[in-house]
Amino acid sequence: MKTYLQITLKVADENREAAAGVYKKYLNPFLSSVDGAESKSLLVRDEDVQVLHGFSSKQATQAYLNSDIFSKGVVSELAPLLSADPEVRIYEAH
Repeated sequence: MKTYLQITLKVADENREAAAGVYKKYLNPFLSSVDGAESKSLLVRDEDVQVLHGFSSKQATQAYLNSDIFSKGVVSELAPLLSADPEVRIYEAH
């Protein structure tokens, strides 16, 4: 069953380019080295930025959230750019 991880980020206009840079930096490593990773998209709206990750299973999604690439890489680089805590949601597609 395919699973999606949606992370919604509140990013001030002046930090959006830097946040997009973090997305671009980790796009290929995510797709090539995270087990079960299938897709990753950056969705930009006036009010926030969302990153939508596609996984082959819920277990793969949970493993990614506990991985070094996420916690020590993505999270640590994005944290200073955020104006609020991220909103994390996991969806299962049937």
